[in-house]
Amino acid sequence: MSIFAKMFSKYAPKPAEGVQYKIKLPKGSLPSYISLTPFYRMAWKVMGGMATKNIKNKKYAKLESDLIKAHILVRPQEYLAFVYFSSLLAGIGGAVGGAVIIALALLETTGITEIFLALMGVAIAILPAIAIYMILPSSPASKAKKRAKDIDSHLAAAMDFIASLSSADVTTATIFKEIATREEYGEIAKEGEWITRDTELLGKDILTAIADASKRSPSTKWQEFLQGVITTATSGGRLKPFFLTKADEYEKEEKINLRKKMENMGMFAEIYVTVGVAFPLFLVVILAIMALINASSSAMVVMVLEITVLVMIPMIIFVFAYFIYSTSKEVG
Repeated sequence: MSIFAKMFSKYAPKPAEGVQYKIKLPKGSLPSYISLTPFYRMAWKVMGGMATKNIKNKKYAKLESDLIKAHILVRPQEYLAFVYFSSLLAGIGGAVGGAVIIALALLETTGITEIFLALMGVAIAILPAIAIYMILPSSPASKAKKRAKDIDSHLAAAMDFIASLSSADVTTATIFKEIATREEYGEIAKEGEWITRDTELLGKDILTAIADASKRSPSTKWQEFLQGVITTATSGGRLKPFFLTKADEYEKEEKINLRKKMENMGMFAEIYVTVGVAFPLFLVVILAIMALINASSSAMVVMVLEITVLVMIPMIIFVFAYFIYSTSKEVG
C-alpha cells in the first residue's frame, strides 16, 4: 500500500463496483506534504506580496509546470518568494562581508593590494545575490530533467515488471499500485504512487489518473507509454499485448543505449591513456632535458614541472575519474 493510501485509508470508504465517491476529509485534516518549511513560511511572510505580483511575468510562465514535474510541492508564488528571500539574505550577507573586506582594503598602504581587496569586496557584496537570483528559478527545471533521466533509466526494468503483472491478469490500477511499492524503480515508483493517490484518495478513475500523470511527468517516454495505455483502453484494445510489446521495445532500446555507453567509456579510456598518461610523461621528460641543456632557465623549468605534477596531472585524473564514475553509475 502506498504512503498516501496508508495515511488516509481510514477516511476512504470502499466504493461499490463501477461507482466513484468523493472523499471528504474531516475538518482540519490535510495531507502532511503540503505544509511549508519554516524557511518557506518566513519567505512567504516577507516576500509573498512581491512574489504574487511578479508571478504573472512571462519568464515565470513555466515555473508551475516545472515545480509539478520536479515534485516540488509548493505553489509557484511560494517558490518565487523563496527565491526573493534567499537572494535578499545572500545580498545582506554579501554586503556585510564585502564591507569588511573593503574596510581592510582602506587600511592597506600599498596600492595594488588595496585595489585588489576593494574589487574582491565589491564582488562578494554583489555576486552571491545575483547568482542565487539567477540559479534558483531554473532549479525546478533542472530537477525535473534529473527525474526524467531517472525514469528513462528504470523504464525497461519497470516495463518488464508491468508486463509480468499484466500476464497474470492483474488490473491496471493494481499494477500501478504495485509499482508504487517498488523503490528499486526510482522515480517511476513515485509516478505510480501519485496515480494510486489519485485513484484511492481523490476518487478518480484509473484512466483519468493516468492522463493527469502523463501531463505532469517530466519524461517523454513515460508520457508516451501512459498515453498508449489510455488510447489502447479507450479504443477497446487489450492492454496485455500492449505491455508486452512496450517491454520488448524498451528492452531493445536499453541494450542499444548500454552498448553506446560502453563504447563511450572505451573511447574515453583511450583518450585518458593519451592525455593523462603519455602526454604528462613526455612533457616531464622534455622539460628535464631542457633543464639539463640550458642551466640558466632551470628555475623556470622546475616551476613548470611543479605546475605539471601538482596541478595539471591531478586535474586530468579527477576529470576522467568523475566521468568514468558517472558513466559507470548510469550503466549499472
